[in-house]
Amino acid sequence: MTGFGKAEFEVNNKKFTIEIKSLNSKKVDINTRIQSVYREKDIELRKELSDKLERGKIDFNIYVESLGDESNSKINEPILRSYFKQLSKISSDLNLAIDQSILQAALRLPDVVKTEYMTLDEEEWGIILKNIKQAIADIDKFRVQEGDALKADIINSIELIQSLLAQIEPFEGQRIEALRSRLTENLDKLSLNGNVDKNRFEQELIFYLEKLDINEEKVRLANHCDYFIETTSEPVPTGKKLTFISQEIGREINTIGSKANNTDIQRIVVQMKDYLERVKEQLLNVL
Repeated sequence: MTGFGKAEFEVNNKKFTIEIKSLNSKKVDINTRIQSVYREKDIELRKELSDKLERGKIDFNIYVESLGDESNSKINEPILRSYFKQLSKISSDLNLAIDQSILQAALRLPDVVKTEYMTLDEEEWGIILKNIKQAIADIDKFRVQEGDALKADIINSIELIQSLLAQIEPFEGQRIEALRSRLTENLDKLSLNGNVDKNRFEQELIFYLEKLDINEEKVRLANHCDYFIETTSEPVPTGKKLTFISQEIGREINTIGSKANNTDIQRIVVQMKDYLERVKEQLLNVL
């Protein structure tokens, strides 16, 4: 969601500079800084930004520089002359020198300088809006470039999780044999003089192993990873959807870890979690 767009142009003897900056955010948050003459277009401007950029913390600025000798501030000559005349009379009455300091004092008095407020020129605004759209298009280009790099990195992490999942299988058989040996050894230590129902022992062992079975979790994890990769190629924004899928991937990994009962499998689970955390961090940048 990060990006920067800029447009510079001249119209009506003024130079405009438009800057748009977008940072990561779970929702759209727009901050605009524009001259008061364009305030009536603020709602239209925010809608344009939210429709095109959708999410992110967005800072929008319009800088205007006058290229001519005109100014909005004008000196009110009749009031200035009146102030000067009155101040000169007072200075004369007080036997004070009448010089340029009187004019400087008069310039600081109320209503000597007046500001003529500009009205919005719709034709000018049309040109401004066109350039705003161009700046937004620049952000989109920036986002696409960033998105391609993110997509490659995210998919690589998911594929690494898939490869780690395949590494679990060899340790599953060892886990069962180790569990059987440990239970048999513990039974022998009880000195039951052979009074052990072998069938019942096998039934209890099977029941215990069923609780530790991770085959369903492995299948679901594989399916979630495949679905995640498929979703990255969808033409519409998929950031939230990918976040939901990553949460499901995390649940399956956690369940495998809790059922593992094997140090080698638990090491693999830790590696999976590491890659998944990397995916989650990168998804904060995805629309």
